[in-house]
Amino acid sequence: MSEVEIVTEWVELAASDGTTVPVYIARPSTLSSGPGMLVFQEAFGVNDHIRDVTERFARQGYVSAAPMLFHRTDSSKDPVYEDFNAIMPHIGALTDEGQSADIKAAYEWLTTEGKATSVGSVGYCMGGRTSFLANTILPLKAAISYYGGGIAPSERKLFPPLLDRIADLSGPALFFWGGKDAHIGADQRQAIADGTQEAGKNAVHVLFTDADHAFFSDTRANYEPISAKLSWTLTLEFLKTYL
Repeated sequence: MSEVEIVTEWVELAASDGTTVPVYIARPSTLSSGPGMLVFQEAFGVNDHIRDVTERFARQGYVSAAPMLFHRTDSSKDPVYEDFNAIMPHIGALTDEGQSADIKAAYEWLTTEGKATSVGSVGYCMGGRTSFLANTILPLKAAISYYGGGIAPSERKLFPPLLDRIADLSGPALFFWGGKDAHIGADQRQAIADGTQEAGKNAVHVLFTDADHAFFSDTRANYEPISAKLSWTLTLEFLKTYL
């Protein structure tokens, strides 16, 4: 799919819990019906990198929406990148109920104002787990998770694991992992692979042995260009196949 001209904007959407979630929108400049994408942030918010990724999907023809998952505790649209001390209170305040409300608000916008005829999702790091969660509560056609921590049980216990929701997965799932990722061990990757197979779910699991956590982010030290390029190609082919 050739790249197209895009337009971007912030919209304020009402969530079912009574809050208002800011959502970054990027879409083809000539709006017509077509596929849509939910884009879920890393732990550092809908920052310039996530906005850039959202725009990349739009240039491929996808109406794309990135909700600010921290909006209940942080309204900043330009958080400090890699300031872990600053983000930990916001991560700790996240709940699956709150994220579900934000996910559904963005999905409703895509399928109404965005005129999306089918919707997929993608998420990075913390957002990789959110993409998995979205695929259990919405009729998604595809869901992609980049190094999503917290899907399987782990010692870090930042989020409740989601393995017990595997039977609820709606669309085919694509998982990307880094072999050098100390945050997500082989035991977690294997638990997810076993779980999707046992549940009879359509899933693809890709391990880049030379990649670390956050290998896709070209603004971080762990960026691994070959793995990032290959994962982007696989991502677009996966979406083309199912959306």
